[in-house]
Amino acid sequence: MICFPNAKINLGLHITGKRFDGYHTIETIFYPIPLRDALEVVKGEKTSFTQTGIKPETSPEENTVMKAHALMSKKYGVPPFHIYLQKAIPSGAGLGGGSSDAAFMLKLINDQCEYHIPESKLEKMAASIGADCPFFIWNTPVIATGTGNIFKPADISLKGYIIYIVKPPLAISTQEAYSNVKLQKPEFSLEKLSSIPIPEWKNFLKNDFEPDIFKRYPVIGKIKNQLYSMGAEYASMSGSGSAVFGLFKNTISPEFADCFVWKGTLE
Repeated sequence: MICFPNAKINLGLHITGKRFDGYHTIETIFYPIPLRDALEVVKGEKTSFTQTGIKPETSPEENTVMKAHALMSKKYGVPPFHIYLQKAIPSGAGLGGGSSDAAFMLKLINDQCEYHIPESKLEKMAASIGADCPFFIWNTPVIATGTGNIFKPADISLKGYIIYIVKPPLAISTQEAYSNVKLQKPEFSLEKLSSIPIPEWKNFLKNDFEPDIFKRYPVIGKIKNQLYSMGAEYASMSGSGSAVFGLFKNTISPEFADCFVWKGTLE
């Protein structure tokens, strides 16, 4: 059985507080995009894991796919599988690739083994793997609060827009991104976003990670400015970076030396 874990972008990101356990609370809109990995499980005599595509940065045991497999195995006694991950979503980019892989692995095992675990329970299991993981159980546009695990449907559609993802050759860990962030009360409610034309979003939406990240990594800020100069109706760093996305009405011919560049049409 095979599935295709997709990435996400953030439309606005407010860091609203810090909890006693060290996690930060946020407000953002998660929006799924069709940049996808491929994940397959095949029944076998012994569990194995193979990753192709983008070179792995962790051991198999630390991969989120195997963390999801271990969690399901502990709770439900999963049979042995050969697990294959074709990686296309870059890591350290703020696109949620690892979180998506984990959530899709939970759903894949649930379907393959016919466990019939309800989505509400899969969400809780996903949250124990990573803060962004529960979103990919929903995988539809949502306003997310809490640690990114409390959802409300977002009345937002980017259907037909052309999106470009540009990631320079650097990765930013979540820990690094949060290390110098400043907590502040949001000036704009994301619930009002659907009433604002997309070309005006740049006047209202903010990603609270950007000021510090752009200061430490000026190339990321330059990419955002370049996307606007190429005609983007809206551009932003996604999540905690380092990828930047631009929304366009028409196809462009971007030139970003030494960068990962991906183009897609939003659904």
